[in-house]
Amino acid sequence: MTTMTNPIPIKPIKSEADYDAALEQIAVLMDAGPGTPEADALDVLATLVENYENQHYPIGLPDPISAIRFRMEQQELSQRDLIPFIGSRSKVSEVLSGKRSLSLQMIRNLHQGLGIPADVLLQEPDATLPENPQNVDWSKFPLPAMAKQKWIESDFSGKAEELMRDLIERAGGYSSVSTMFCRKNSHIRSKTDSYALKAWAFQLLAMARETSLPTSYRPGSLTPELMQQLVRLSWSESGPRLAQEFLARNGIHLIYLPHLPQTHLDGAALRLSDGTPVIGLTLRYDRIDNFWFCLFHELAHQALHLEFEPTDSYLEDLSIADPKNEPKELEADGWASEQLIPNDLWAASRITEHSSIVDIKEFANRLQIHPAIVAGRIRKLTNNYHLFNQLVGHRQVRTLFA
Repeated sequence: MTTMTNPIPIKPIKSEADYDAALEQIAVLMDAGPGTPEADALDVLATLVENYENQHYPIGLPDPISAIRFRMEQQELSQRDLIPFIGSRSKVSEVLSGKRSLSLQMIRNLHQGLGIPADVLLQEPDATLPENPQNVDWSKFPLPAMAKQKWIESDFSGKAEELMRDLIERAGGYSSVSTMFCRKNSHIRSKTDSYALKAWAFQLLAMARETSLPTSYRPGSLTPELMQQLVRLSWSESGPRLAQEFLARNGIHLIYLPHLPQTHLDGAALRLSDGTPVIGLTLRYDRIDNFWFCLFHELAHQALHLEFEPTDSYLEDLSIADPKNEPKELEADGWASEQLIPNDLWAASRITEHSSIVDIKEFANRLQIHPAIVAGRIRKLTNNYHLFNQLVGHRQVRTLFA
């Protein structure tokens, strides 16, 4: 067995000085013969240098535009051939010139159609394209209407997936809304645009998650006593706004969020993942009586149904005339009516569609509630929404939430 008389010093590379010294040693040993101690030392030094370079001088991913052009050259493709993957001739030109960034849909198309690695297009090492939950067609979300409401940026062209994924993340994830469309608990017209409805629900939950409340919700706190305190706030001209503050102090979100086209939506009752109640009102009908009934109807769902099944949700079109096949809606209607005006007091009052405005105001005054609530009860019971127009407070609610 032979040993080296003058062993070559080899040590770990921990600094630039060590790195430079190792390169000098490699230069000296480059002519070492195979099987010699010098050749073995050369192999060890080369490995140490390679590891150091990988850690400190990593080779970056190729530029996505360069990768696209390389694939075009490989497959002899013209700019016109990229239209199916990018969208239009002008978009292809803008992308290749660097004037337009790649959208997730473009990246997905280029990856699947031309085999360009996803991590190159995403510019993230080892990155993969996000999965598409339940095969969502991102283009079906009503982006123009959402941009008009300022829920998303105005420059939404080609960014449907990115913008919706951002909104969904702020809402708490896709599952926060998807379950409500898997259950038969939405009192909504059959012709409703489901993508618009989902977008509205995502926005509502995002707003709730981004709004802090002064206290946490205590299960079981929606008692008749609390409801009596709430309904008496209606007597004030600022009653709806006071109701929002009152509910916030009890750990409940009340959010005004205008409806989107083709949703026919009045309100919703949902819960965040931590159990916090969320009530959304669209004020589609901007009247005081409508505000208080919609609010108490959604509170009914919170108290009677979501307290026991917090993963359920209720989205309401309260203009549907006859909810006979919706027992929970009938239950919510009854609870709301009882909290707003107790049935025994209503029966004793003998208030009818033939009552005078003076009688209605006197009865409301005794109950310390707004006359619009009394007038609204008559209109609902008679299904005559032309009665007592002067009492129901037209166009007096939205302005409070402006």
